[in-house]
Amino acid sequence: MSQKTHQTAIVLSPPEEMWGPIQAIRKVHDRNVRRWMPHVTLVYPFRPRDGFEDLLDAFSVACREVAPFEVRLANFRSFRHGNRGFTMWLAPEPPENLNTLQTALWEVVPDCDEVRRHSGEFTPHMSVGQARREGAMLKVLTDLDVEWEPIVFQAEAVNLIWRNDPPDDVFRVAYSVCLGTGEIVPG
Repeated sequence: MSQKTHQTAIVLSPPEEMWGPIQAIRKVHDRNVRRWMPHVTLVYPFRPRDGFEDLLDAFSVACREVAPFEVRLANFRSFRHGNRGFTMWLAPEPPENLNTLQTALWEVVPDCDEVRRHSGEFTPHMSVGQARREGAMLKVLTDLDVEWEPIVFQAEAVNLIWRNDPPDDVFRVAYSVCLGTGEIVPG
């Protein structure tokens, strides 16, 4: 088994110009808003940053086989974490395209399977916050459902991201790999 780290990941993010409404929610409810950009986690933990270049060709081939697709962020849901509380999230639709993409990436690094272990399968989601109590979580989700205007974007690339140790622990894009073409774009 190869080395893995929580300082790297592969994610799908909406275009930065669409982050505003998502970040407005995250600033209020998400303790990780500073560290992570809005994203759907596809592989995490992942390989150390110094090994990205060794994997780029394989990810290029995998991404070439997945055509760009439309993602709609319209509905909020939650995960329960035992007694630790809840994660609130936007449900990317349709999930089938994200499942196909995640499987293609996972097949390159099959030991990086943590996101596939929850409930026995991959659940595409974009975290927007946490809540300690069910009542508080339900109120937040009800309020969000009333105010939320769905966001629709074209999934065109995945990002290989990395971060340092605190205090410089904000994730940055090292490379983007384009869907449909496999083109590799340095971050």
